[in-house]
Amino acid sequence: MSRPASRSAMPSVTDPRAAQVRRYEGGQLVWRVQCGDMINRERCVTVLVQDNEVVLVGPPGETARLTAGQLGQLRAALNEAAKLTER
Repeated sequence: MSRPASRSAMPSVTDPRAAQVRRYEGGQLVWRVQCGDMINRERCVTVLVQDNEVVLVGPPGETARLTAGQLGQLRAALNEAAKLTER
């Protein structure tokens, strides 16, 4: 059973790129990193923490293409999510 992250458990921002993509949706802390697919449609990669594990969700049935900046956002989101699982 997963527990929604509380707002008081929001990690301190160590990388401003993660703050740009971090939000609460339905009480769950998620990071959504914008990306594109193979034919340049806008998509996103989602990172969340569930049952003390980091969950990475790509565009359904597609490939995610990330620029260097988007990759930095994804790396920052994964780092913050990983820190939440260590608590």
